[in-house]
Amino acid sequence: MQLPKHVKMVEVGPRDGLQNESGVVSTEVKIRLIDQLADAGLKWIEAGSFVSPKRVPQMADTAQVMAGIKRSEGVHYGVLTPNMQGFEAAVAAGVDEVAIFAAATETFSQKNLNCSIDQSFERFAPVCKAARVAGIPVRGYISCVLGCPYEGDVMPKVVADVAGRLVKMGCREISLGDTIGAGTPASAQAMIEAVSQVVGVEYLAAHFHDTYGQALANILAVLQQGVAVIDSSVGGLGGCPYATGATGNVASEDVLYMLDGLGVQTGVDLKALSEAGRFICFELGRPSASKVSLAMAGRRNR
Repeated sequence: MQLPKHVKMVEVGPRDGLQNESGVVSTEVKIRLIDQLADAGLKWIEAGSFVSPKRVPQMADTAQVMAGIKRSEGVHYGVLTPNMQGFEAAVAAGVDEVAIFAAATETFSQKNLNCSIDQSFERFAPVCKAARVAGIPVRGYISCVLGCPYEGDVMPKVVADVAGRLVKMGCREISLGDTIGAGTPASAQAMIEAVSQVVGVEYLAAHFHDTYGQALANILAVLQQGVAVIDSSVGGLGGCPYATGATGNVASEDVLYMLDGLGVQTGVDLKALSEAGRFICFELGRPSASKVSLAMAGRRNR
């Protein structure tokens, strides 16, 4: 079984996880969480989102969060920036990376972005141009790559076409999101095979939700195809407000435990990562969705 020797873990909990919480997490808690994640060895952390506070009030304090974090050496702090207003706020906050987010289906694009896929690319164009001038890397997200809550199955070629457009626009990495967590190892591999015909596999990231309990299996399947960037969310936080029933991203702790067991290097410490997960889950008043974290806690309590 051929696997990457090293995997880049991208922690999306502070943004993708917390933005889907019904309540607003305090700025202080977000700062402490991000600092704990950096201390655990994570080098790529999605710290927030510069979007309309009316649409996503949970991310309204992203500028304050960016101002308060410890800025550990070698850690890249990224944010979502859907338009030029968001990009300008991100630059002012001193981010290391910005991200734009497209969809693989028209219906989801309308629900999530209030525009068509083509219209979303019109919005992205000035962001990518400004980022290129400023020397700031751009990450591109694609939602619904393995199924859509409104349109059902999604053809791999459609995902490949959107990925190709994002790369041409200037994205240095494409994160492929199984938004409703409906993918299986076979469908995940078919999707990666199609996308890698347009975008080199070295530029692809897997962003898998665990609604059907398939996320780890799907990650292993795409690792075998050469994908070496994995998005995950500490404590399994997250979901999607436009996909009823979709659970959070695969838990970072569970991904790391599997990678450690496979001998794949990440530079992340499992104990410290689990402590960060327990911290934020305590603050949210809920148990962790990470099976590894729960198992480690049970072992301590014996």
